[in-house]
Amino acid sequence: MLGMFLAALDQTIVATSIRTIGDDLHGLSLQAWVTTAYLLTATISTPLYGKLSDIYGRKPLYLISISIFVVGSLLAGTADSMYQLAVYRGVQGLGAGGLMALAITILGDLVAPRERARYQGYFLAVFGTASVLGPVVGGFFAGAETILGITGWRWVFLINVPIGILAIIVVARVLHLPPLKRVDHKIDYPGALALVVALVPLLVVAEQGRIWGWDSPRSIGCYVVGVLGVAAFILAERYAKADAILPLYLFRNRTFSVGAAANTVIGLGMFGGLATLPLYLQIVKGQSPTEAGLSLIPFTLGIMTGSIVAGQTTSRTGRYKAFPVIGTVLMGLGALFFSRVQADTSMPYVFAVSILFGLGLGFTMQPLVLAVQNAVHVRDMGVATSSSLFFRQMGGTLGTAVFLSVLFSTVGPNIAAAFRTASTTPEFQAAVADPAVAADPANAPVLGMLNGGGTVPSLDDSSFINNLDPRLAQPFLDGFAQSVDTVLLLAAFIMVFGVILTVMLPELPLRNVSGIQGRFDDDAAAATGTTAAGTTAVGGVTAVVADEAAVARVHDERAPSGHPGTGAAPG
Repeated sequence: MLGMFLAALDQTIVATSIRTIGDDLHGLSLQAWVTTAYLLTATISTPLYGKLSDIYGRKPLYLISISIFVVGSLLAGTADSMYQLAVYRGVQGLGAGGLMALAITILGDLVAPRERARYQGYFLAVFGTASVLGPVVGGFFAGAETILGITGWRWVFLINVPIGILAIIVVARVLHLPPLKRVDHKIDYPGALALVVALVPLLVVAEQGRIWGWDSPRSIGCYVVGVLGVAAFILAERYAKADAILPLYLFRNRTFSVGAAANTVIGLGMFGGLATLPLYLQIVKGQSPTEAGLSLIPFTLGIMTGSIVAGQTTSRTGRYKAFPVIGTVLMGLGALFFSRVQADTSMPYVFAVSILFGLGLGFTMQPLVLAVQNAVHVRDMGVATSSSLFFRQMGGTLGTAVFLSVLFSTVGPNIAAAFRTASTTPEFQAAVADPAVAADPANAPVLGMLNGGGTVPSLDDSSFINNLDPRLAQPFLDGFAQSVDTVLLLAAFIMVFGVILTVMLPELPLRNVSGIQGRFDDDAAAATGTTAAGTTAVGGVTAVVADEAAVARVHDERAPSGHPGTGAAPG
Protein backbone atom coordinates (compact mmCIF):
# COMPACT_ATOMS: atom_id res chain seq x y z
CA MET A 1 0.00 0.00 0.00
CA LEU A 2 2.95 2.33 0.60
CA GLY A 3 4.19 1.68 -2.94
CA MET A 4 0.72 2.37 -4.33
CA PHE A 5 0.58 5.59 -2.27
CA LEU A 6 3.79 6.77 -3.97
CA ALA A 7 2.47 5.87 -7.43
CA ALA A 8 -0.96 7.46 -6.91
CA LEU A 9 0.49 10.60 -5.32
CA ASP A 10 2.92 11.11 -8.18
CA GLN A 11 0.16 10.73 -10.79
CA THR A 12 -1.77 13.69 -9.38
CA ILE A 13 0.68 15.92 -7.51
CA VAL A 14 2.47 17.04 -10.69
CA ALA A 15 -0.70 17.81 -12.67
CA THR A 16 -1.70 20.90 -10.69
CA SER A 17 1.85 22.23 -10.43
CA ILE A 18 3.04 21.74 -14.02
CA ARG A 19 1.94 25.23 -15.06
CA THR A 20 4.01 26.84 -12.28
CA ILE A 21 6.96 24.58 -13.09
CA GLY A 22 6.70 25.36 -16.80
CA ASP A 23 6.45 29.10 -16.17
CA ASP A 24 9.40 29.09 -13.76
CA LEU A 25 11.58 27.08 -16.17
CA HIS A 26 10.29 29.06 -19.19
CA GLY A 27 8.90 26.12 -21.10
CA LEU A 28 5.19 25.41 -20.48
CA SER A 29 4.74 24.20 -24.07
CA LEU A 30 7.48 21.64 -23.36
CA GLN A 31 5.45 20.05 -20.57
CA ALA A 32 4.62 17.13 -22.87
CA TRP A 33 8.33 16.19 -22.81
CA VAL A 34 8.23 16.06 -19.00
CA THR A 35 5.05 13.98 -18.92
CA THR A 36 5.99 11.77 -21.87
CA ALA A 37 9.49 11.00 -20.53
CA TYR A 38 7.99 9.73 -17.28
CA LEU A 39 5.27 7.70 -18.96
CA LEU A 40 7.68 6.35 -21.58
CA THR A 41 10.15 4.85 -19.10
CA ALA A 42 7.32 3.66 -16.83
CA THR A 43 5.65 2.01 -19.81
CA ILE A 44 8.79 0.21 -20.97
CA SER A 45 9.81 -0.92 -17.47
CA THR A 46 6.36 -2.16 -16.38
CA PRO A 47 6.42 -5.50 -18.27
CA LEU A 48 10.06 -6.00 -17.27
CA TYR A 49 9.16 -5.76 -13.58
CA GLY A 50 6.32 -8.21 -14.07
CA LYS A 51 8.44 -10.79 -15.88
CA LEU A 52 11.45 -10.47 -13.55
CA SER A 53 9.21 -10.74 -10.49
CA ASP A 54 7.83 -14.02 -11.86
CA ILE A 55 11.44 -15.28 -11.98
CA TYR A 56 13.15 -13.70 -8.95
CA GLY A 57 10.21 -12.93 -6.67
CA ARG A 58 8.10 -9.84 -6.01
CA LYS A 59 9.84 -8.41 -2.94
CA PRO A 60 13.35 -7.73 -4.34
CA LEU A 61 11.90 -6.18 -7.51
CA TYR A 62 9.52 -4.08 -5.42
CA LEU A 63 12.40 -2.73 -3.34
CA ILE A 64 14.40 -1.95 -6.49
CA SER A 65 11.49 -0.06 -8.08
CA ILE A 66 10.92 2.07 -4.97
CA SER A 67 14.66 2.85 -4.68
CA ILE A 68 14.94 3.98 -8.32
CA PHE A 69 11.81 6.10 -7.90
CA VAL A 70 13.30 7.84 -4.84
CA VAL A 71 16.55 8.62 -6.69
CA GLY A 72 14.62 10.01 -9.66
CA SER A 73 12.49 12.16 -7.35
CA LEU A 74 15.58 13.61 -5.70
CA LEU A 75 17.08 14.46 -9.10
CA ALA A 76 13.83 15.98 -10.40
CA GLY A 77 13.80 18.33 -7.41
CA THR A 78 17.12 19.81 -8.60
CA ALA A 79 16.21 20.40 -12.28
CA ASP A 80 17.12 23.77 -13.83
CA SER A 81 15.37 23.39 -17.21
CA MET A 82 12.39 21.59 -18.69
CA TYR A 83 14.65 19.27 -20.70
CA GLN A 84 16.64 18.40 -17.57
CA LEU A 85 13.42 17.81 -15.69
CA ALA A 86 12.27 15.51 -18.49
CA VAL A 87 15.42 13.40 -18.12
CA TYR A 88 15.02 13.13 -14.35
CA ARG A 89 11.33 12.31 -14.69
CA GLY A 90 12.46 9.52 -17.00
CA VAL A 91 14.55 8.12 -14.16
CA GLN A 92 11.50 8.38 -11.90
CA GLY A 93 9.47 6.46 -14.45
CA LEU A 94 11.99 3.59 -14.44
CA GLY A 95 11.07 3.03 -10.80
CA ALA A 96 7.39 3.89 -11.13
CA GLY A 97 6.91 1.07 -13.65
CA GLY A 98 7.04 -1.40 -10.79
CA LEU A 99 5.13 0.49 -8.09
CA MET A 100 1.53 -0.03 -9.17
CA ALA A 101 2.07 -3.24 -11.15
CA LEU A 102 3.87 -5.10 -8.37
CA ALA A 103 1.45 -3.84 -5.70
CA ILE A 104 -1.49 -5.28 -7.64
CA THR A 105 0.42 -8.47 -8.43
CA ILE A 106 1.34 -9.02 -4.76
CA LEU A 107 -2.34 -8.59 -3.88
CA GLY A 108 -3.15 -11.21 -6.52
CA ASP A 109 -0.59 -13.55 -4.99
CA LEU A 110 -2.10 -13.25 -1.53
CA VAL A 111 -5.84 -13.12 -2.20
CA ALA A 112 -8.17 -15.14 -4.44
CA PRO A 113 -9.97 -13.17 -7.22
CA ARG A 114 -13.41 -13.77 -5.68
CA GLU A 115 -12.27 -12.32 -2.32
CA ARG A 116 -9.93 -9.68 -3.72
CA ALA A 117 -12.56 -6.93 -3.78
CA ARG A 118 -12.74 -6.97 0.04
CA TYR A 119 -9.02 -6.31 0.32
CA GLN A 120 -9.07 -3.81 -2.52
CA GLY A 121 -10.93 -1.52 -0.12
CA TYR A 122 -7.68 -0.90 1.75
CA PHE A 123 -5.82 -0.25 -1.46
CA LEU A 124 -8.60 2.02 -2.73
CA ALA A 125 -8.50 3.99 0.51
CA VAL A 126 -4.77 4.55 0.00
CA PHE A 127 -5.22 5.32 -3.70
CA GLY A 128 -8.11 7.69 -3.03
CA THR A 129 -6.32 9.47 -0.17
CA ALA A 130 -3.21 9.97 -2.30
CA SER A 131 -5.31 11.11 -5.26
CA VAL A 132 -7.11 13.69 -3.11
CA LEU A 133 -3.95 14.85 -1.35
CA GLY A 134 -1.90 14.98 -4.57
CA PRO A 135 -3.64 17.94 -6.27
CA VAL A 136 -3.99 19.84 -3.00
CA VAL A 137 -0.40 19.29 -1.87
CA GLY A 138 0.89 19.92 -5.39
CA GLY A 139 -1.05 23.15 -5.54
CA PHE A 140 0.22 24.20 -2.11
CA PHE A 141 3.85 23.55 -3.06
CA ALA A 142 3.45 25.29 -6.43
CA GLY A 143 1.80 28.30 -4.78
CA ALA A 144 4.59 28.76 -2.20
CA GLU A 145 7.59 30.89 -3.09
CA THR A 146 9.97 28.89 -0.91
CA ILE A 147 9.74 26.15 1.74
CA LEU A 148 12.77 25.67 3.98
CA GLY A 149 14.77 27.81 1.58
CA ILE A 150 13.88 25.68 -1.47
CA THR A 151 11.60 26.83 -4.31
CA GLY A 152 8.08 25.61 -3.52
CA TRP A 153 7.39 23.53 -6.63
CA ARG A 154 10.56 21.46 -6.10
CA TRP A 155 8.89 19.88 -3.08
CA VAL A 156 6.44 18.27 -5.50
CA PHE A 157 9.27 15.81 -6.21
CA LEU A 158 11.26 15.99 -2.98
CA ILE A 159 8.25 14.92 -0.89
CA ASN A 160 8.61 11.45 -2.43
CA VAL A 161 12.03 10.96 -0.83
CA PRO A 162 11.00 10.54 2.86
CA ILE A 163 7.88 8.60 1.88
CA GLY A 164 9.94 6.33 -0.36
CA ILE A 165 12.55 5.69 2.33
CA LEU A 166 9.75 4.77 4.76
CA ALA A 167 8.30 2.41 2.14
CA ILE A 168 11.70 0.71 1.65
CA ILE A 169 12.09 0.16 5.41
CA VAL A 170 8.56 -1.20 5.86
CA VAL A 171 8.65 -3.48 2.80
CA ALA A 172 12.06 -4.85 3.79
CA ARG A 173 10.89 -5.62 7.33
CA VAL A 174 7.28 -6.77 7.11
CA LEU A 175 6.45 -7.95 3.57
CA HIS A 176 6.92 -11.73 3.82
CA LEU A 177 6.03 -13.80 0.76
CA PRO A 178 6.60 -17.56 0.88
CA PRO A 179 9.38 -18.86 -1.39
CA LEU A 180 8.13 -20.58 -4.50
CA LYS A 181 9.69 -23.23 -6.67
CA ARG A 182 12.53 -21.63 -8.66
CA VAL A 183 12.42 -22.08 -12.42
CA ASP A 184 15.42 -21.06 -14.50
CA HIS A 185 14.68 -18.47 -17.16
CA LYS A 186 16.67 -16.31 -19.51
CA ILE A 187 16.19 -12.54 -19.38
CA ASP A 188 14.76 -11.22 -22.63
CA TYR A 189 17.28 -8.45 -23.32
CA PRO A 190 16.64 -8.39 -27.12
CA GLY A 191 12.92 -7.94 -26.48
CA ALA A 192 13.53 -5.08 -24.04
CA LEU A 193 15.86 -3.33 -26.49
CA ALA A 194 13.42 -3.79 -29.36
CA LEU A 195 10.62 -2.37 -27.21
CA VAL A 196 12.69 0.77 -26.61
CA VAL A 197 13.44 1.10 -30.34
CA ALA A 198 9.74 0.69 -31.12
CA LEU A 199 8.27 3.12 -28.59
CA VAL A 200 10.78 5.98 -28.34
CA PRO A 201 10.63 7.28 -31.96
CA LEU A 202 6.86 6.89 -32.19
CA LEU A 203 6.32 8.87 -29.00
CA VAL A 204 8.89 11.50 -29.97
CA VAL A 205 7.14 12.14 -33.28
CA ALA A 206 3.81 12.29 -31.46
CA GLU A 207 5.25 15.14 -29.37
CA GLN A 208 7.35 16.91 -32.02
CA GLY A 209 5.27 16.26 -35.14
CA ARG A 210 3.46 19.60 -34.85
CA ILE A 211 6.83 21.41 -34.87
CA TRP A 212 8.67 19.27 -37.44
CA GLY A 213 5.65 18.74 -39.68
CA TRP A 214 3.91 15.36 -39.75
CA ASP A 215 5.32 14.58 -43.20
CA SER A 216 8.81 16.01 -42.62
CA PRO A 217 11.90 13.80 -43.14
CA ARG A 218 12.48 13.58 -39.38
CA SER A 219 8.89 12.48 -38.74
CA ILE A 220 9.03 9.90 -41.52
CA GLY A 221 12.32 8.62 -40.12
CA CYS A 222 10.66 8.14 -36.70
CA TYR A 223 7.76 6.28 -38.30
CA VAL A 224 10.12 3.93 -40.10
CA VAL A 225 12.32 3.25 -37.06
CA GLY A 226 9.26 2.71 -34.86
CA VAL A 227 7.68 0.21 -37.26
CA LEU A 228 10.99 -1.65 -37.58
CA GLY A 229 11.21 -1.71 -33.79
CA VAL A 230 7.71 -3.20 -33.52
CA ALA A 231 8.66 -5.89 -36.05
CA ALA A 232 11.90 -6.63 -34.19
CA PHE A 233 10.01 -6.83 -30.89
CA ILE A 234 7.54 -9.37 -32.27
CA LEU A 235 10.39 -11.48 -33.67
CA ALA A 236 12.31 -11.26 -30.37
CA GLU A 237 9.26 -12.32 -28.36
CA ARG A 238 8.55 -15.18 -30.76
CA TYR A 239 12.13 -16.40 -30.34
CA ALA A 240 12.12 -15.99 -26.55
CA LYS A 241 8.83 -17.95 -26.20
CA ALA A 242 8.06 -18.45 -22.48
CA ASP A 243 11.02 -16.23 -21.46
CA ALA A 244 9.65 -13.21 -23.34
CA ILE A 245 8.87 -10.06 -21.34
CA LEU A 246 5.51 -10.05 -23.16
CA PRO A 247 4.87 -13.71 -24.13
CA LEU A 248 2.98 -13.88 -27.40
CA TYR A 249 1.03 -16.97 -26.31
CA LEU A 250 -0.88 -14.71 -23.91
CA PHE A 251 -2.56 -13.07 -26.91
CA ARG A 252 -4.20 -16.39 -27.76
CA ASN A 253 -6.12 -15.85 -24.54
CA ARG A 254 -9.15 -13.81 -25.62
CA THR A 255 -9.60 -12.12 -22.26
CA PHE A 256 -5.97 -10.97 -22.27
CA SER A 257 -6.00 -9.71 -25.87
CA VAL A 258 -9.33 -7.88 -25.55
CA GLY A 259 -8.27 -6.50 -22.16
CA ALA A 260 -4.99 -5.24 -23.63
CA ALA A 261 -6.80 -3.37 -26.39
CA ALA A 262 -9.39 -1.97 -23.96
CA ASN A 263 -6.69 -0.80 -21.54
CA THR A 264 -4.88 0.98 -24.38
CA VAL A 265 -8.01 2.87 -25.39
CA ILE A 266 -8.91 3.71 -21.78
CA GLY A 267 -5.37 5.01 -21.22
CA LEU A 268 -5.75 7.27 -24.25
CA GLY A 269 -9.02 8.75 -22.99
CA MET A 270 -8.03 8.91 -19.33
CA PHE A 271 -4.76 10.79 -19.75
CA GLY A 272 -6.32 13.08 -22.34
CA GLY A 273 -8.66 14.37 -19.64
CA LEU A 274 -6.08 14.38 -16.85
CA ALA A 275 -3.55 16.35 -18.91
CA THR A 276 -5.88 19.15 -19.99
CA LEU A 277 -8.31 19.68 -17.09
CA PRO A 278 -5.75 21.23 -14.65
CA LEU A 279 -4.56 23.58 -17.40
CA TYR A 280 -8.14 24.63 -18.10
CA LEU A 281 -8.78 25.33 -14.42
CA GLN A 282 -5.63 27.41 -13.97
CA ILE A 283 -5.36 29.27 -17.29
CA VAL A 284 -9.02 29.68 -18.28
CA LYS A 285 -10.70 29.81 -14.86
CA GLY A 286 -7.80 31.71 -13.27
CA GLN A 287 -7.45 29.36 -10.32
CA SER A 288 -4.32 29.09 -8.25
CA PRO A 289 -2.58 25.69 -8.22
CA THR A 290 -4.09 24.98 -4.79
CA GLU A 291 -7.60 25.90 -5.95
CA ALA A 292 -7.18 23.72 -9.04
CA GLY A 293 -6.13 20.84 -6.79
CA LEU A 294 -9.23 21.24 -4.66
CA SER A 295 -11.36 21.44 -7.81
CA LEU A 296 -10.15 17.95 -8.80
CA ILE A 297 -11.53 16.35 -5.62
CA PRO A 298 -14.92 15.53 -7.29
CA PHE A 299 -13.00 13.64 -9.98
CA THR A 300 -11.23 11.59 -7.31
CA LEU A 301 -14.47 10.99 -5.42
CA GLY A 302 -15.94 9.61 -8.62
CA ILE A 303 -13.01 7.20 -9.02
CA MET A 304 -13.28 6.01 -5.40
CA THR A 305 -17.05 5.55 -5.57
CA GLY A 306 -16.86 3.63 -8.83
CA SER A 307 -14.04 1.40 -7.59
CA ILE A 308 -15.78 0.58 -4.29
CA VAL A 309 -19.11 -0.19 -5.95
CA ALA A 310 -17.47 -2.36 -8.61
CA GLY A 311 -15.28 -4.17 -6.06
CA GLN A 312 -18.00 -4.91 -3.53
CA THR A 313 -20.51 -6.00 -6.16
CA THR A 314 -17.96 -8.27 -7.84
CA SER A 315 -17.09 -9.85 -4.48
CA ARG A 316 -20.75 -10.62 -3.76
CA THR A 317 -21.87 -11.75 -7.21
CA GLY A 318 -18.72 -12.97 -8.93
CA ARG A 319 -19.72 -10.92 -12.01
CA TYR A 320 -17.52 -8.13 -13.35
CA LYS A 321 -18.08 -7.57 -17.07
CA ALA A 322 -20.87 -5.00 -16.72
CA PHE A 323 -18.62 -2.52 -14.94
CA PRO A 324 -16.04 -1.94 -17.72
CA VAL A 325 -18.88 -1.57 -20.23
CA ILE A 326 -20.77 0.98 -18.11
CA GLY A 327 -17.48 2.66 -17.16
CA THR A 328 -16.34 3.28 -20.73
CA VAL A 329 -19.79 4.67 -21.60
CA LEU A 330 -19.59 7.09 -18.65
CA MET A 331 -16.03 8.12 -19.59
CA GLY A 332 -17.14 8.80 -23.16
CA LEU A 333 -20.10 10.88 -21.96
CA GLY A 334 -17.86 12.72 -19.49
CA ALA A 335 -15.35 13.61 -22.20
CA LEU A 336 -18.21 14.71 -24.48
CA PHE A 337 -19.70 16.96 -21.79
CA PHE A 338 -16.22 18.34 -21.01
CA SER A 339 -15.84 19.25 -24.68
CA ARG A 340 -18.64 21.82 -24.20
CA VAL A 341 -16.81 23.91 -21.58
CA GLN A 342 -16.21 27.58 -22.28
CA ALA A 343 -14.38 30.34 -20.45
CA ASP A 344 -17.59 31.24 -18.59
CA THR A 345 -18.73 27.66 -17.81
CA SER A 346 -19.88 27.38 -14.20
CA MET A 347 -17.82 25.35 -11.75
CA PRO A 348 -20.80 23.18 -10.64
CA TYR A 349 -20.98 21.95 -14.24
CA VAL A 350 -17.25 21.12 -14.19
CA PHE A 351 -17.67 19.33 -10.83
CA ALA A 352 -20.63 17.26 -12.07
CA VAL A 353 -18.82 16.15 -15.23
CA SER A 354 -15.69 15.39 -13.20
CA ILE A 355 -17.69 13.03 -10.98
CA LEU A 356 -19.19 11.35 -14.07
CA PHE A 357 -15.78 10.88 -15.72
CA GLY A 358 -14.20 9.66 -12.47
CA LEU A 359 -17.05 7.23 -11.83
CA GLY A 360 -16.51 5.69 -15.26
CA LEU A 361 -12.79 5.38 -14.63
CA GLY A 362 -13.42 3.74 -11.25
CA PHE A 363 -15.72 1.19 -12.90
CA THR A 364 -13.06 0.16 -15.42
CA MET A 365 -9.66 0.19 -13.67
CA GLN A 366 -9.83 -2.76 -11.26
CA PRO A 367 -12.31 -5.04 -13.10
CA LEU A 368 -10.15 -5.13 -16.23
CA VAL A 369 -7.03 -6.08 -14.25
CA LEU A 370 -9.05 -8.63 -12.27
CA ALA A 371 -10.39 -10.17 -15.48
CA VAL A 372 -6.87 -10.62 -16.87
CA GLN A 373 -5.45 -12.02 -13.61
CA ASN A 374 -8.34 -14.47 -13.38
CA ALA A 375 -8.02 -15.64 -16.99
CA VAL A 376 -4.31 -16.53 -17.16
CA HIS A 377 -2.23 -19.31 -15.68
CA VAL A 378 -1.16 -18.47 -12.12
CA ARG A 379 2.53 -18.66 -13.09
CA ASP A 380 1.88 -15.80 -15.52
CA MET A 381 0.29 -13.60 -12.84
CA GLY A 382 3.14 -11.09 -12.75
CA VAL A 383 3.70 -10.70 -16.47
CA ALA A 384 -0.06 -10.65 -17.19
CA THR A 385 -0.76 -7.97 -14.55
CA SER A 386 2.17 -5.81 -15.61
CA SER A 387 1.29 -6.28 -19.29
CA SER A 388 -2.26 -5.18 -18.62
CA LEU A 389 -0.97 -2.00 -16.96
CA PHE A 390 1.66 -1.69 -19.72
CA PHE A 391 -1.04 -1.30 -22.35
CA ARG A 392 -2.89 1.24 -20.22
CA GLN A 393 0.36 3.18 -19.74
CA MET A 394 1.17 2.91 -23.45
CA GLY A 395 -2.23 4.35 -24.30
CA GLY A 396 -1.70 7.07 -21.70
CA THR A 397 1.77 7.91 -22.97
CA LEU A 398 0.58 8.15 -26.55
CA GLY A 399 -2.57 10.01 -25.50
CA THR A 400 -0.66 12.60 -23.47
CA ALA A 401 1.79 13.28 -26.30
CA VAL A 402 -0.90 13.47 -28.98
CA PHE A 403 -3.47 15.41 -26.96
CA LEU A 404 -0.99 18.01 -25.70
CA SER A 405 0.35 18.34 -29.24
CA VAL A 406 -3.19 18.97 -30.47
CA LEU A 407 -3.75 21.43 -27.62
CA PHE A 408 -0.66 23.56 -28.25
CA SER A 409 -0.85 23.33 -32.05
CA THR A 410 -4.43 24.69 -32.08
CA VAL A 411 -4.26 27.21 -29.24
CA GLY A 412 -2.36 29.84 -31.26
CA PRO A 413 -4.82 29.95 -34.18
CA ASN A 414 -7.78 29.76 -31.77
CA ILE A 415 -6.49 32.72 -29.75
CA ALA A 416 -5.87 34.70 -32.95
CA ALA A 417 -9.43 33.95 -34.11
CA ALA A 418 -10.78 34.95 -30.68
CA PHE A 419 -8.96 38.29 -30.96
CA ARG A 420 -10.46 38.91 -34.38
CA THR A 421 -13.92 38.24 -32.99
CA ALA A 422 -13.34 40.33 -29.86
CA SER A 423 -11.98 43.28 -31.84
CA THR A 424 -15.50 44.01 -33.14
CA THR A 425 -17.07 44.29 -29.67
CA PRO A 426 -17.51 47.66 -27.90
CA GLU A 427 -16.01 46.32 -24.64
CA PHE A 428 -12.76 45.27 -26.29
CA GLN A 429 -12.49 48.49 -28.31
CA ALA A 430 -13.03 50.50 -25.13
CA ALA A 431 -10.21 48.57 -23.43
CA VAL A 432 -7.80 49.26 -26.29
CA ALA A 433 -8.64 52.98 -26.20
CA ASP A 434 -8.48 53.25 -22.41
CA PRO A 435 -5.41 55.35 -21.37
CA ALA A 436 -5.18 53.46 -18.06
CA VAL A 437 -4.87 50.16 -19.95
CA ALA A 438 -2.17 51.61 -22.20
CA ALA A 439 -0.24 52.92 -19.19
CA ASP A 440 -0.06 49.48 -17.55
CA PRO A 441 3.17 47.69 -18.69
CA ALA A 442 1.48 44.31 -18.23
CA ASN A 443 -0.76 45.07 -21.22
CA ALA A 444 2.09 46.13 -23.52
CA PRO A 445 2.62 42.74 -25.30
CA VAL A 446 -1.04 42.48 -26.29
CA LEU A 447 -1.39 46.14 -27.29
CA GLY A 448 1.80 45.84 -29.33
CA MET A 449 0.37 42.82 -31.13
CA LEU A 450 -2.90 44.62 -31.84
CA ASN A 451 -1.05 47.66 -33.21
CA GLY A 452 0.89 45.49 -35.63
CA GLY A 453 4.07 45.42 -33.63
CA GLY A 454 4.16 41.77 -32.66
CA THR A 455 2.55 38.34 -32.64
CA VAL A 456 0.47 36.41 -30.13
CA PRO A 457 2.61 36.23 -26.95
CA SER A 458 4.14 32.82 -26.28
CA LEU A 459 2.40 30.55 -23.81
CA ASP A 460 5.73 29.13 -22.64
CA ASP A 461 5.15 31.45 -19.68
CA SER A 462 1.39 31.90 -19.35
CA SER A 463 1.55 33.91 -16.12
CA PHE A 464 1.24 37.20 -18.08
CA ILE A 465 -2.45 36.39 -18.73
CA ASN A 466 -3.28 36.86 -15.04
CA ASN A 467 -1.89 40.40 -15.13
CA LEU A 468 -3.75 41.57 -18.23
CA ASP A 469 -6.81 43.79 -18.21
CA PRO A 470 -9.72 41.28 -18.11
CA ARG A 471 -11.06 42.58 -21.43
CA LEU A 472 -7.73 41.97 -23.15
CA ALA A 473 -7.31 38.59 -21.45
CA GLN A 474 -10.70 37.25 -22.56
CA PRO A 475 -9.56 36.16 -26.08
CA PHE A 476 -6.74 34.13 -24.53
CA LEU A 477 -9.24 32.38 -22.27
CA ASP A 478 -11.71 31.75 -25.10
CA GLY A 479 -9.01 30.43 -27.43
CA PHE A 480 -7.53 28.11 -24.84
CA ALA A 481 -10.97 26.79 -23.86
CA GLN A 482 -11.70 26.06 -27.51
CA SER A 483 -8.48 24.02 -27.80
CA VAL A 484 -9.39 22.07 -24.64
CA ASP A 485 -12.79 21.35 -26.24
CA THR A 486 -11.06 19.93 -29.32
CA VAL A 487 -8.88 17.61 -27.23
CA LEU A 488 -11.77 16.28 -25.14
CA LEU A 489 -14.01 15.80 -28.18
CA LEU A 490 -11.22 13.63 -29.60
CA ALA A 491 -11.10 11.71 -26.30
CA ALA A 492 -14.87 11.13 -26.44
CA PHE A 493 -14.55 9.73 -29.97
CA ILE A 494 -11.77 7.37 -28.85
CA MET A 495 -13.89 6.07 -25.96
CA VAL A 496 -16.44 4.72 -28.46
CA PHE A 497 -13.86 2.05 -29.32
CA GLY A 498 -13.45 1.39 -25.58
CA VAL A 499 -17.17 0.59 -25.29
CA ILE A 500 -16.97 -1.83 -28.23
CA LEU A 501 -13.95 -3.63 -26.78
CA THR A 502 -15.39 -4.03 -23.27
CA VAL A 503 -18.58 -5.50 -24.76
CA MET A 504 -16.34 -8.13 -26.40
CA LEU A 505 -14.63 -9.01 -23.09
CA PRO A 506 -15.34 -12.62 -21.98
CA GLU A 507 -16.56 -13.23 -18.43
CA LEU A 508 -15.04 -16.30 -16.73
CA PRO A 509 -15.94 -17.73 -13.30
CA LEU A 510 -13.72 -16.13 -10.66
CA ARG A 511 -11.17 -18.40 -8.97
CA ASN A 512 -11.46 -19.11 -5.27
CA VAL A 513 -7.75 -19.59 -4.48
CA SER A 514 -4.93 -17.06 -4.33
CA GLY A 515 -2.05 -16.92 -6.79
CA ILE A 516 0.41 -18.32 -4.24
CA GLN A 517 -1.91 -21.20 -3.31
CA GLY A 518 -2.51 -21.90 -6.99
CA ARG A 519 1.24 -22.17 -7.62
CA PHE A 520 1.68 -24.47 -4.62
CA ASP A 521 -1.15 -26.65 -5.92
CA ASP A 522 0.52 -26.70 -9.34
CA ASP A 523 3.88 -27.71 -7.85
CA ALA A 524 2.26 -30.45 -5.78
CA ALA A 525 0.34 -31.79 -8.75
CA ALA A 526 3.45 -31.73 -10.93
CA ALA A 527 5.43 -33.60 -8.24
CA THR A 528 2.85 -36.37 -7.84
CA GLY A 529 1.61 -36.42 -11.41
CA THR A 530 -1.94 -36.65 -10.08
CA THR A 531 -4.74 -34.45 -8.83
CA ALA A 532 -7.19 -34.88 -6.01
CA ALA A 533 -9.99 -37.31 -6.67
CA GLY A 534 -13.00 -35.74 -8.29
CA THR A 535 -11.10 -32.55 -9.18
CA THR A 536 -9.13 -31.27 -12.12
CA ALA A 537 -6.36 -28.67 -12.37
CA VAL A 538 -7.64 -25.74 -14.37
CA GLY A 539 -4.78 -23.34 -15.02
CA GLY A 540 -3.58 -23.78 -11.44
CA VAL A 541 -7.07 -23.81 -9.96
CA THR A 542 -8.61 -26.85 -8.29
CA ALA A 543 -12.17 -26.86 -9.55
CA VAL A 544 -14.95 -29.33 -8.87
CA VAL A 545 -15.92 -31.06 -12.10
CA ALA A 546 -19.61 -30.36 -12.20
CA ASP A 547 -19.72 -29.50 -15.89
CA GLU A 548 -16.86 -31.07 -17.81
CA ALA A 549 -17.50 -29.03 -20.94
CA ALA A 550 -17.51 -25.77 -18.95
CA VAL A 551 -14.26 -26.73 -17.23
CA ALA A 552 -12.68 -27.49 -20.59
CA ARG A 553 -13.64 -24.05 -21.86
CA VAL A 554 -12.16 -22.38 -18.78
CA HIS A 555 -8.97 -24.44 -19.17
CA ASP A 556 -8.64 -23.42 -22.82
CA GLU A 557 -9.00 -19.78 -21.83
CA ARG A 558 -6.56 -19.83 -18.89
CA ALA A 559 -3.89 -22.16 -20.30
CA PRO A 560 -3.78 -21.53 -24.06
CA SER A 561 -1.95 -23.80 -26.45
CA GLY A 562 1.78 -23.37 -26.34
CA HIS A 563 2.01 -22.61 -22.62
CA PRO A 564 3.89 -25.13 -20.51
CA GLY A 565 0.94 -25.68 -18.13
CA THR A 566 0.83 -28.20 -15.37
CA GLY A 567 -1.82 -30.59 -14.21
CA ALA A 568 -4.11 -32.79 -16.24
CA ALA A 569 -6.16 -31.13 -18.92
CA PRO A 570 -9.84 -31.99 -18.60
CA GLY A 571 -11.14 -34.50 -21.07
